[in-house]
Amino acid sequence: MQQRLLVILLPLAFVLVAALGVPLATLVAQQQTGEVYVDRLNDIGRFASLADTALETGRTEALRMELERYEDLYGFPVALLDPSGRVVIGSSGQGELLTYLEDAGTRRVVDDALAGFRPEPPTALWPWDDRPLILAEPVGRDSEVEGVVVAASDTGHLRTSVLASWGWMALLGLVPLTGLAAVTWPVSRWVLRPVHRLDDATARVAHGDLTVRADEAGGPPELRRLAASFNAMVDVVERALHRQRAFVSDASHQLRNPLTSLRLAVENLRPFLRDEEAREVHDDAVEELKAMNRMLNHLLAATRLESFSDAEPVELDLVLGTRLERWRALGAERGVAVEARVPAGIRLLEPPGGLGSVLDELVANAIRLSGGERVVLRAAEGEMVDLHVSDDGIGLDREEREEALRRFWRSPKHQNVPGTGLGLAICAELVEAAGGELRLGPGLPRPHSDGYGLDVLIRLPGAPPALPE
Repeated sequence: MQQRLLVILLPLAFVLVAALGVPLATLVAQQQTGEVYVDRLNDIGRFASLADTALETGRTEALRMELERYEDLYGFPVALLDPSGRVVIGSSGQGELLTYLEDAGTRRVVDDALAGFRPEPPTALWPWDDRPLILAEPVGRDSEVEGVVVAASDTGHLRTSVLASWGWMALLGLVPLTGLAAVTWPVSRWVLRPVHRLDDATARVAHGDLTVRADEAGGPPELRRLAASFNAMVDVVERALHRQRAFVSDASHQLRNPLTSLRLAVENLRPFLRDEEAREVHDDAVEELKAMNRMLNHLLAATRLESFSDAEPVELDLVLGTRLERWRALGAERGVAVEARVPAGIRLLEPPGGLGSVLDELVANAIRLSGGERVVLRAAEGEMVDLHVSDDGIGLDREEREEALRRFWRSPKHQNVPGTGLGLAICAELVEAAGGELRLGPGLPRPHSDGYGLDVLIRLPGAPPALPE
């Protein structure tokens, strides 16, 4: 952010200096051009006065010598032209001057002088314009113009002077720019330091660390107030979350003992029941109590899992190595074969609470709820790692797959199967917390009928290889 701020402020400072410097540079060029113009105009005015006298007396030698000495001294050709435009008297460089007279602009200056008018002074001569400064002064008065004195003044010295003035102005303009740049860097750091800290604190809170607080000490007053408001907001969220988790945990613990006592009391009633219908009602009551006990266990598990926050890299081989045999033993009890087709060496970011906990829930669901004969784990490695837990059971249709990730949702096919409808929803939330996603789709083909089982896709970010120790 600091670099972007400097990229915005420094060009604006350059634009501001340029907006002030360009008119000043133009004024300097106009001023120096005017000084040179007045100086040259005084020279040819003197020559026009000498030419008037020379034409009246017929003695032109003195005027010729003056023109020659002027060109020798300054290097500017000067000539006296008659009303027809022919050279009457000129310096040795009059040939160069005649070349300039072929230009339409120069010719217009001479025609104005022959009409008795002095040429308009130039506004400014720019350093990149190497044309000479043409000046013409009429000889005679009013309508009795007998000729015109024309001089072609080289502008090299003027252009050099303008460039030198502009150079000094540019150097002087760098002083405030340098000072501004020197001040902008620490000031921007001072302004943005609390912003960076607030951004870092926000990112950590977003990852679940509610112990972090923004710095309220440094920076402008507005940012200090923002940091204080942020900390107050995090305090409120942290207290609310702690109260929520504490309520779930306390309620679960407080209900467990009464439920256990109630279950024992109900089970102890069985020897006193003689009627078969009464025994069936008794069994239903015991199953309901067991289901309530499992619900409490799931609520406690959800509270523990959601307390984790950071996604950590993990090797998939290690996760499967500690759990695969247990999954196979669990599947063998229900006649379900568990297979793993996972390439070696895959590293990925595991969800909060551990990838193993998520896979435990998904594999247990496939074994317990699918009603199939096989559960297959597959993995594909890339920028995102795709983990599939597929079964060949009864599966879910499209509408059910869209609803299955909601908490407490149960498929009509599983209403008589123990469960709470929490596990899959919690797994999906944990995977999303790690920057991944959990999707449901068609699984393996059913062995004895048409249709497909259920496929649970876990897509998680890949992790770089571990550095050698």
